[in-house]
Amino acid sequence: MSLPAATEQDRAVVSAALALALAAAVSLGLSRFSYALLLPAMRADLGWSYFTAGLMNTVNAAGYLAGALLAPWALARIDARRLLIAGGGTAALLLVAHGLSSDERVLLVLRALTGTASAASFVSGGLLAARLASASAGSRHGALVLGLYYGGTGLGIMASSWLVPPLVAGAAHHAWQAAWWALGALAALFTLATARGTRSLHAPPVATAQRVRFAWRPMAPALAGYLMFGLGYIGYMTFIVTLLREQGLGGPLIVAFYTLLGSGVVASSWLWAGLLQRHRGGRPLALLNGLLAVATVLPVLSSHPATVFASGGLFGSVFLSLVASTTALVRHNLPSGVWPAGIAAFTIVFAAGQIVGPSLVGLIADGPGGLARGLAVSAVMLALGAGAAALQKPLA
Repeated sequence: MSLPAATEQDRAVVSAALALALAAAVSLGLSRFSYALLLPAMRADLGWSYFTAGLMNTVNAAGYLAGALLAPWALARIDARRLLIAGGGTAALLLVAHGLSSDERVLLVLRALTGTASAASFVSGGLLAARLASASAGSRHGALVLGLYYGGTGLGIMASSWLVPPLVAGAAHHAWQAAWWALGALAALFTLATARGTRSLHAPPVATAQRVRFAWRPMAPALAGYLMFGLGYIGYMTFIVTLLREQGLGGPLIVAFYTLLGSGVVASSWLWAGLLQRHRGGRPLALLNGLLAVATVLPVLSSHPATVFASGGLFGSVFLSLVASTTALVRHNLPSGVWPAGIAAFTIVFAAGQIVGPSLVGLIADGPGGLARGLAVSAVMLALGAGAAALQKPLA
């Protein structure tokens, strides 16, 4: 007996959204946020300062910015699905290459190139998710498509938390290199699954005559709030594991903490989907920035495991939904011809904040107060971002 048409549509939508979620797992979860788990071992083995450790994520964000700037040009010439898969496959190869060198300069180049590949994948994936959400507006799953896509990053974070710690815990010289190889192999598997699950999705290049320029000024408050988010959140996601190890948390607790954080990202699809669907202005962006500020300052105020886990759970359940809120803002307020440029514009300011954030926090952490002071500054940035986003009004 065949399924009702609506049920078949729901299944197709969820299947495609989950395939896109695996792409987000590669572009952010495995390619960027796994670094926090590798950082303590790499820093101890290679003798890095906090500034150098942060610089690795700064160049990654610079590469991400380059990819975001190129994304509108690429999407005007290449089908978004092809760009999505090419970016994921390239990121997988680059992750493997991370484990082939201990030279700081080589690693900096690899982190930058990985950022570029990740941006190509993430921007094109966001465009596909936005179109899938609009096409499935009549489906009961339509409102969750964007949340599922961005929440897919949590799958990458969770996979990293199970994969990396056992590999970097060994006493072997450069034990962290095997972790990069494992991350690259997993990224390749995820990209193959994405390619298989998105065969029905297409976003062909938009002719220049059909595209409309994105006007930055009407979105200035939201863009400013998103810039501060980029500045603030990345310090937490770069250094939180290192801070917790300095505070005395052991390996099993670190794994549990990062797993909880990743679980929160996945759960955020359900937690905030209604908020993103209801509001056309900057209220979701402001609220989520404020919650992130609280989550970031908690481990600064107390190293008690209960406080630490509350921080990880809250941070994980919020930060990628904040990214989703900007795509929802673009989708609610702009015509579809502007979506590629609009999503890219938000990605650009996000990346700009991430360029400064890791090195700034690392520089502060190398001085008095250490990492605790660096994360306190991150919390202040997030609070300022909440204030800016609150000024964003719906567009006519």
